[in-house]
Amino acid sequence: MMNEIINYLDEIIPNPRCELNYTKDYELLIAVMLSAQTTDKRVNMVSNILFDKYSSLESLRDADIEDIKRIIRPIGNFNKKALNIKSIADKLLTESNGIVPNDRSFLESLCGVGRKTTNVVLSNLYNVPCIAVDTHVKRVSIRLGIANKNDNLIKIEEKLTKKIPENQRLKMHHQLVLFGRYYCKAKKPSCETCKLTKICKEKQK
Repeated sequence: MMNEIINYLDEIIPNPRCELNYTKDYELLIAVMLSAQTTDKRVNMVSNILFDKYSSLESLRDADIEDIKRIIRPIGNFNKKALNIKSIADKLLTESNGIVPNDRSFLESLCGVGRKTTNVVLSNLYNVPCIAVDTHVKRVSIRLGIANKNDNLIKIEEKLTKKIPENQRLKMHHQLVLFGRYYCKAKKPSCETCKLTKICKEKQK
């Protein structure tokens, strides 16, 4: 079954990539943190403005909190996320020489940064073969029978990691996200053109 999924994703999404805009390591970290409960497209709209105005960790750390809130207001939960931005910038500067390290424990200690964000950062910056389970990956995994409906995010990640060959994980993580975002959508999925309907639990209902 997994080979069938891998082959189909390679067919329709041969060159997947992270859709968040960034040019520096900390910009990716902050952008992924901002993406919680919103879309990458909306994050890109505000992060382009934010990182253009505050082009260094020092300037983000020292920025007026109300100005950050104003810039990121369109993404929601902007009060908390603005505080997270300043806290992340400060901790990177004071404890990591201004570098986003290849260190899961450190990353997960940052404000607003959990396992999913850490996995995205590690996979994109350091090619760590890990799977970040967001709402799209969760939905696709359940529909394709890789995970159960009652599985939490950690359990789904464990199952995906076990089933996906290590040399496929970096690529397939992005493929699963994009497949859920553009094909196997929560509402009106593209079932009529999908070649995985034979194994899709949702379709079988």
